[in-house]
Amino acid sequence: MRIDPDLVRGVLVRFIRDEISKFGMRRAVIGLSGGVDSSLTCFLAAEALGPENVLAVRMPYRTSSPDSLLHAHLVIEQLGVPSETVEITPMVEPLFERFPDMDARRRGNVMARMRMIVLYDLSAAWGGMVVGTSNKTEILLGYFTLYGDGAYALAPLGDLYKNQVRQLARAVGVPEEIIRKPPTADLWLGQTDEGELGVTYDEADRILYLLVEERMTLDQVIALGFDGETVRRLWRMVRDTQFKRRTPLIAKLTSRTVGIDFRYLRDWGH
Repeated sequence: MRIDPDLVRGVLVRFIRDEISKFGMRRAVIGLSGGVDSSLTCFLAAEALGPENVLAVRMPYRTSSPDSLLHAHLVIEQLGVPSETVEITPMVEPLFERFPDMDARRRGNVMARMRMIVLYDLSAAWGGMVVGTSNKTEILLGYFTLYGDGAYALAPLGDLYKNQVRQLARAVGVPEEIIRKPPTADLWLGQTDEGELGVTYDEADRILYLLVEERMTLDQVIALGFDGETVRRLWRMVRDTQFKRRTPLIAKLTSRTVGIDFRYLRDWGH
């Protein structure tokens, strides 16, 4: 699980710069929650494109933690990136009122999708590409909202487990108070990632690393001393959320179907 921070940093900075330039752009738009993932993404994008070309967007709801805004502000001040603060409360409340029986998860999904509407609107207005902040642990477990925080053009952290994100965050200078605080999507009062997942990121990372990178069987991982139910539950989450990690499946009717036989390589050139 240990990474070479300098090597990974260089790869990701080049990735952001090269991929955005391939689309004829030079700017990025990032939803900055004040958490370690979005903070690290903002740091990398600022290094890749220049701080003036990265728009950091804070999108609080009325129950959002004040610490989230404060920590996002720390990143904005440290990097000197331009920023916008867009309150989503008046945007989502009419739907909540229409469906008063909406539970916390549904409300959280609505908020996540509204935030992505804001980001893509600012992307169009500002001429920047939406850069995602999801890490590999979240992606594997399907712990994101489809067409919400799971909607973006690039995912620089998508091949880094949460533990590796923290390693790189320390290396690039993300404030320690951001790195050490309990991860949360800040979708409702008291919500934490690990509370919802029922396992710490450190344990989930170790289990997923063995299952995915080392290609061990469930029994082999359990034999190493991990709790059997936790291992099986995490793998069920990976299996059951596969639909969230692929483009919509098209029923094949012709000789060349988009996403199956026809996959246009944008790197072919113009």
